[in-house]
Amino acid sequence: MAKLYSEIDKTLLKAIPNPSKEAYEIKIKIPEFTFLGVQEQPDFATVYLTFYPKTKIIELKSLKQYSYHLRDITVSYERLINIFYEQLMEIYEPERCRIVMICNPRGGISSKLTIDSDWKVRGGEEKFNDWVKNEDIWNVTM
Repeated sequence: MAKLYSEIDKTLLKAIPNPSKEAYEIKIKIPEFTFLGVQEQPDFATVYLTFYPKTKIIELKSLKQYSYHLRDITVSYERLINIFYEQLMEIYEPERCRIVMICNPRGGISSKLTIDSDWKVRGGEEKFNDWVKNEDIWNVTM
């Protein structure tokens, strides 16, 4: 049975201690990101996550369980990327979190959505310049 976006369960996301105090980047691809669109028809996307950890890292098993949980959630692309971003930031408190969501075409239209914690409008300091140059750090095109 379909659930509303307010029922997205962030407690599925688990953190594990970062094994390093040094700076590094984690890139995660979720090629089968599935949820129900606002018409309760399945929507499919590929999600690219760039993560600069501080004290916690993402337990990948919990991220998989979280993404499977979304299969029964009715939500728009735009709301989902914002909820996903907010929950990742809350649970993991990273130095940087960037999400690129490329949604499969529906009715001949596809969408690519991006959120980056480095953006000043998101409270960032704009200290990473890869997005300023309009470069796609994933080299992802539509």
